[in-house]
Amino acid sequence: MKNLLANIKIKVEEKVYLKDPEGSEKGRDIVKHGILLIDELGLEAFTFKKLAERINSTEATIYRYFDSKHMLLSYLISWYWNWLEYRLVFAINNIESPEERLRIAISILSGRIENDMDFEHIDEVTLQRIVVAESAKAYLTKTVDANNKEGFFLSYKRLCKRIAGIVHEINPDYMYPASLVSTIAESAHYQKFFALHLPSLTNIHEDGNGELEDFLTHMIFKTIEK
Repeated sequence: MKNLLANIKIKVEEKVYLKDPEGSEKGRDIVKHGILLIDELGLEAFTFKKLAERINSTEATIYRYFDSKHMLLSYLISWYWNWLEYRLVFAINNIESPEERLRIAISILSGRIENDMDFEHIDEVTLQRIVVAESAKAYLTKTVDANNKEGFFLSYKRLCKRIAGIVHEINPDYMYPASLVSTIAESAHYQKFFALHLPSLTNIHEDGNGELEDFLTHMIFKTIEK
């Protein structure tokens, strides 16, 4: 299976970039070092000028791919959600039990990740830290409605819809599958963030082995039990 997936490309919606960074070495370099620099500096201190200096290029070159750091952030987050969906689809392939498929989905949303060598220019571990710390900034903006119409959040919505479909299989009478799944997905971020920075707000520990997965599993199955 691994060999069959070697040429898989994570496709991000076209409106989330001006020029597809996957199509050139320079574009992949922008994405690779953009991830590292945003993680290092935080989104507020990150600039295209600093990124251009890091990759020995010009700001104008970066602006050919993304018109703002908000667009770059949206691209990175979209890539992450598409990658999680890619992992989920293959993890639940041929698994008949919806309960087991849901447990796998929760594990993927909450679990520790390792870098995926199928995508060598993406440091997924570092990207997850950005998603935890910065992802809300992609949609808590005045332009959220326009961005939504352009497809900025399709990858996130599609993943949540896929998992909500599994919830519906388990309990067709449960009225709020989309609300529950988006709450679980956001909780996975916030609990990680709280464990790192605001530990009194969570019972999850930074190095807690499986605590977050156990918590989210308990929450979702208790909520939808018949």
